[in-house]
Amino acid sequence: MKKLVLSAFFIGGMCLAFNASAQTTTTTTTTTVSTAPKAKKPRPSLPDTVKGTTKNGVDITVAYSQPHLNGRTVGKEIAPYNGKVWRVGANEATTIEFSKAVKIEGHDLPAGKYGLYAIPGENEWVIIFNSVWKIWGLNYTLDEATGSKTDLFRFTVKPEKAPATAELLKFSVEKSGDVSFVWGDVKVGFKVK
Repeated sequence: MKKLVLSAFFIGGMCLAFNASAQTTTTTTTTTVSTAPKAKKPRPSLPDTVKGTTKNGVDITVAYSQPHLNGRTVGKEIAPYNGKVWRVGANEATTIEFSKAVKIEGHDLPAGKYGLYAIPGENEWVIIFNSVWKIWGLNYTLDEATGSKTDLFRFTVKPEKAPATAELLKFSVEKSGDVSFVWGDVKVGFKVK
């Protein structure tokens, strides 16, 4: 009789344990939705900003993204010498901003922010100041003969051999008003007065 009571007690306990386990499993299978922000993909070209003040008190800011050469050559595989407009950087349009009105290569330019573009060439580069600056990539209408409808002006400069090869595009702003960039073995610049 003791064995029978113990067996019944044991079987009853097992049923209770099984039932409790099933209820626990049912109540703990709720789905949790994460509200943490998704990680952004890293940008292929890192942003950089260069600032300088000229001896005339003009604050100049150049904001751009730094593309890598990655074994490519400026004028061939990257920023090719093919007569096409290049945004002088990567990602968003490169911008240049002046705190005061300036004169660049004989062109008057009011204080403000502008898009900076170029047409690379082996013996000369065409530098382009554009009124549109808040765009991604090279998204403005271009008429090859007359330039973009939003171009303010264009001028040509002679490229120089860079003092050292630069893997990343790098701008500089000097107190003298010289604004330049170096990439690969090419240096291109212009004067701000």
